Amino acid sequence: MTHPSILISRRLPEPVMAEADAEFAVEIRDTDGPMTVAEAAAGLRDHDAVMPTLADRFTAEAFDEAGDIRCRIIANFGAGYNHIDTDAARRHGIPVSNTPGAVTEATADIAVSLMLMTARRTAEGDRLVRSGKWTGWHPTQMLGHQFNGRTLGIIGMGRIGRAIARRCHFGFDMKVIFANRSKIDDPGVPARQLASVGDVLRQADFVVLAVSAGAHSHHLIGQGELRQLQPHAILVNVSRGDVVDEGSLVEALQSGLIAGAALMSTNSSPKSPASC
Repeated sequence: MTHPSILISRRLPEPVMAEADAEFAVEIRDTDGPMTVAEAAAGLRDHDAVMPTLADRFTAEAFDEAGDIRCRIIANFGAGYNHIDTDAARRHGIPVSNTPGAVTEATADIAVSLMLMTARRTAEGDRLVRSGKWTGWHPTQMLGHQFNGRTLGIIGMGRIGRAIARRCHFGFDMKVIFANRSKIDDPGVPARQLASVGDVLRQADFVVLAVSAGAHSHHLIGQGELRQLQPHAILVNVSRGDVVDEGSLVEALQSGLIAGAALMSTNSSPKSPASC
C-alpha cells in the first residue's frame, strides 16, 4: 500500500511524528527557517499534503510557480493563516485548514507570564544577576508595577482573550474591560465591553492584544493609539507582530510615553519572546 506523501515544514513532537510516519510518507525539512517561494512551490507540486507553520508563506507566486499541483490540502499548524493566499488556494481547489484551539491555554499562560515579567522587571533582574553587576538588595532597587487588582484591557475577546481574562480576574482579582469587533454577550468572566479600542487603551493599566491576523489588524496599534495609553500602562502583544507598529512602539518606550511592553513576536522572521 502506498501512503500519501506529506511535507512537514518543521519537526513536531515525537508522538506526533510517530502518528504521521504510520499514516504517511513523511518528508521533513532540515531547517527551521521560513520556506522560500521555490520550496513552497515544490511542496505543492510534489506532495499530497503540506503542513506549514506561520513563517511559511504560500503566496500566489508559489501557486503559479508550482505548475502541475499535486497537493490536496494545506494543513496549517497554527490558528492564523494570513501567510497563505487562500484565494489562490481556492482557485486551485486546495482546502486550507488551521488549528484554532490548539494553543489557546499555552498562549494565555505566556500572556500572563509576559505581563508579570514586565510589571515586576523579571527579565531585567535576571540579566543584571547574570552580568555579575548585582551588588545586593536595597529598598528602591528595580521597583515594579502593581499587578494584582489592576484594570486589564483586552483587545480581541476570542478564545485566547477569554482564557487570559479568566486567569487575570480569578487569579489576580483584576477588573476586565475589552474591545471586540462583534458584540460579546458572555465573555466568561465579569467583564465590560467598551465601544472602541481607544476607550480600552485610555482606561486600562495593562493592555493585551489578542486579535486575529489580517488587514483589519495590521498596525492596529500605532503612534496615535500608543499616545492614548496611560503613562504607567504596559502593553502585551500575543497576536501577530504586525498588529503593532514597532517603530512607534520603540519611540514610545524610549520617550517614556508608556511604562513597558512585552511581545510574543509571531512575524515571519523568528524572534523570541521579549520584554522591555
